[in-house]
Amino acid sequence: MLFLVVALLLLAVVLGSVAYLPWPVTLVLSAVVLCWLAVFTVRERRRRGRTGRA
Repeated sequence: MLFLVVALLLLAVVLGSVAYLPWPVTLVLSAVVLCWLAVFTVRERRRRGRTGRA
């Protein structure tokens, strides 16, 4: 859960800085946050899937 909170805060910082950063930097940072959230989601689903079957 802490990773999700940090990822969302980082996303907010990236989105807030769009006016000041060049587009390529913004897109790269947004892609990093998106990948981070995707990895978190996959890990959570696998973990909950294992505990649900037991």
